[in-house]
Amino acid sequence: MDSIVRTPRNPLLAWWRGHVVASIDHGKVLEKVRGEAAWNGRYVFMVLMSAGIAVLGLLLSSPAVVIGAMLISPLMGPIIGLGFGLATFDWDEIRRSGLALALGTVIAVLFTALLVLASPLQNVTSEIAARTRPNLFDLLVALFSALAGAYAMIRGREGTVVGVAIATALMPPLAVVGFGLATWNGTVFGGALLLFLTNLITIAVSAAVIARLYGFGSHLSPQQTMLQTVLVLAALVAFAIPLGLALRQIAWEAAASRQAREVIASQFDGAVRLSQLDLDYAQDPLRISATVMTRQLRPQAERAAAATLERLLGREVEVSLEQVRVGTGAQAEAAQVAAAQNSRAAAADRMATHAAEQLALVAGVTPDAVLIDRDARRAVATAAPLPDAGIGVYRALEARVAASAQDWTITLTPPAAALPNVAMRDGKPDPDALAAAIWGAQRLNLPIGASGPGAEAIVEALRAAGVGARAVPGNGADGAARLRWLAPGAQD
Repeated sequence: MDSIVRTPRNPLLAWWRGHVVASIDHGKVLEKVRGEAAWNGRYVFMVLMSAGIAVLGLLLSSPAVVIGAMLISPLMGPIIGLGFGLATFDWDEIRRSGLALALGTVIAVLFTALLVLASPLQNVTSEIAARTRPNLFDLLVALFSALAGAYAMIRGREGTVVGVAIATALMPPLAVVGFGLATWNGTVFGGALLLFLTNLITIAVSAAVIARLYGFGSHLSPQQTMLQTVLVLAALVAFAIPLGLALRQIAWEAAASRQAREVIASQFDGAVRLSQLDLDYAQDPLRISATVMTRQLRPQAERAAAATLERLLGREVEVSLEQVRVGTGAQAEAAQVAAAQNSRAAAADRMATHAAEQLALVAGVTPDAVLIDRDARRAVATAAPLPDAGIGVYRALEARVAASAQDWTITLTPPAAALPNVAMRDGKPDPDALAAAIWGAQRLNLPIGASGPGAEAIVEALRAAGVGARAVPGNGADGAARLRWLAPGAQD
């Protein structure tokens, strides 16, 4: 079905519509789009194979294997179909493509999570870490890929969509989501999911724009109704909001990186070179590290740079600089740079080893049972049961390790040990006992039942802290409320 071409007043638009848009067989293109976005056995099989290859490449930290997963990634078809559905206001196509995309996404995440659970390798590799936070370049890759994919579909060169899939890398972020789910790593899970959604929304909206540019409009949609039009417009708005928020964050991070480079360089006289500038946006305060090659060492540069950046960025900043004195010969400079880099890497390795050993010691497990994320400075372990130990004991053990592993996030998952009794003091629950109960509930993700004196006030305090809780029948102990674990969902 060909589009209706109207003659515009603008000569350029007249040429575009008369020579380019009119040359497109819109009906044939839409038929191809619907075929690529279909839900069938082939699609499911390709999703599973692509997800399996991707997660193995990520665990092995092998870029070549990850590229193999991108080559056969089948998710581009439903996303392009979603974009064309938005362009033509075709509710049926949006529903079909969206369902295929949603089911394919869920299958990929669950399959990769199962593979990670069965794998002895569960460390956060460099390939995994690279897909836990979207940035400006990720957004541009998704944008260019969408434009190329939509153009290839419209102009009858859909074979190049394979190359588009390589650049977009839809499946590897989903595999990282599965890794985060399997290892209960919220940072990895959330960051990778945000990257995937950013790519998805960017591709869908960009494909819709290209489709409209080539004359795909509502006149090509069968049985178009006002309700469908409203729903499609609502979907576009829903897509635009998270994309706008992601763009805002990406723009802020790009500006912060540029300002950090300029401010650090301004602390040194004469020519200065910055190497390995790293900004850890997930940390609070914001952590900035860099290697600076300068003729004049400045001991106060870190403090001065941090103060300036705090004023510019509006948040607390920590600056760590490795200063390397240059001007003493090329070989000496290279040796100093290498020494600084090796020193930083060795310090990081020592801290990771220390955190793993200390956490393994208090958890009663071997060091290889501790999950270490060096990039995020995070260590996680599940504690073995200790005889007669209450939940407060495990909380104290976690705090002890955290105090000895500075700048690291230590997470000790306890067994469902006994909860402390909570006495009422001046009409309020004992804060120490309440804090121990909240900590245990957050680590185990279990609700709590309270009985005895002050049970209602304790339940209210637990709920205010985000813990599921309810009052249950029973007596207290020694004039205090008795707490006990409930089954998941039992607080409702």
